[in-house]
Amino acid sequence: MTFRREETVQIPESDLEGMSVDTLAVRAGQIRTDQLEHSDAIFPTSSFVYGSAAQAAARFGGDEPGNIYSRFTNPTVQAFEGRIAAMEGGERAVATASGMAAILSTCIALLKSGDHVICSRGVFGTTNVLFQKYLARFGVETTFVSLTDYEEWRQASRPETRMLFLETPSNPLCEVADLEVLSRLARTSDALLVVDNCFCTPVLQRPLEHGADIVIHSATKYLDGQGRCVGGVVVGPDKLMEEVYGFLRSAGPTMSPFNAWVFHKGLETLPIRMRAHCDNALELALWLEQQNAVETVYYAGLQSHPQHELAKKQQKGFGGVLSFRVKGSREEAWRFIDATRMISITANLGDVKTTITHPATTTHGRLSPEDKDHAGITENLIRLSVGIEDVEDLKTDLMRGFDALGS
Repeated sequence: MTFRREETVQIPESDLEGMSVDTLAVRAGQIRTDQLEHSDAIFPTSSFVYGSAAQAAARFGGDEPGNIYSRFTNPTVQAFEGRIAAMEGGERAVATASGMAAILSTCIALLKSGDHVICSRGVFGTTNVLFQKYLARFGVETTFVSLTDYEEWRQASRPETRMLFLETPSNPLCEVADLEVLSRLARTSDALLVVDNCFCTPVLQRPLEHGADIVIHSATKYLDGQGRCVGGVVVGPDKLMEEVYGFLRSAGPTMSPFNAWVFHKGLETLPIRMRAHCDNALELALWLEQQNAVETVYYAGLQSHPQHELAKKQQKGFGGVLSFRVKGSREEAWRFIDATRMISITANLGDVKTTITHPATTTHGRLSPEDKDHAGITENLIRLSVGIEDVEDLKTDLMRGFDALGS
């Protein structure tokens, strides 16, 4: 039988080679069924049937490719994995139940007792707890260093160092690391460079192109973009991802088909959403710098930011997250937050709706006072994840906070 072009089940990867992230966000990783649906199908099934006992044995034995059980093989999840891998420029992706599950799966799959990790201090608070409390129980030691002090990274390196882990831009102070410098350091240490790319997404930054070995996302954030589902994903070379996949198959921190379908559809609008987030965040950052009640604004798009030039070189935009310190302490920060009426008070970020939070008592609340101090998490710090509402309306709502401070 001769098929017309539109009747083929899947667009060959070779047909998308060299295309932009904007196109890959819409076209990569689509798996059509024999119904030839234009939108993406969802496969909410726990298991799959076989034509014979022999075929079942071949599938389970790895002699024949195909779906077995949705804990580790599901077409909807595979479609999402294929799309985000293409967008990041990686060979393969492994989707997980959450962003933290993605970090845990990577560490359990690729580290062993006696290994050493160097991690930047400016990571998500729960990432810090995972390394300090839980991985330490299994003999994996972590040294925390300043994200941008590369001499600290070098001094922390040991013969048993096997992973360098960081977020760039950092949460919540928006510090930017030079990935090429850290990549060279990782090579000399025979270690993996693992980058949490949650804040930028592949639309603004592709760490693998700057020497990273692995990229991690909390898909809960910008990849979804509307605060609907929880999920994570790890992207990297097939050899390393096979190890992560093996852990997922055995331990089961699995992404559900429904969540994968939501993320897969969310990726289609990611490029235009990220540009809107960037535009609004930059305008708000410039505006916040002019307010008398603000001590400091942290946003890489500002010329006052110490890594502004690096961010211009390494990223295609500055992202949608910023933070600022109000004059005073926790009382003033809480008063400011509580005075807003439209902006959502929640610790989630990456949503089309603007959110506001107090990092010292939410996202980084479990850190010790010493760790908070090292990470720059002060009591007067406020974080904004800037959405895509009209920026003038956002200013109006934030002015309620300034009015509450009497400024």
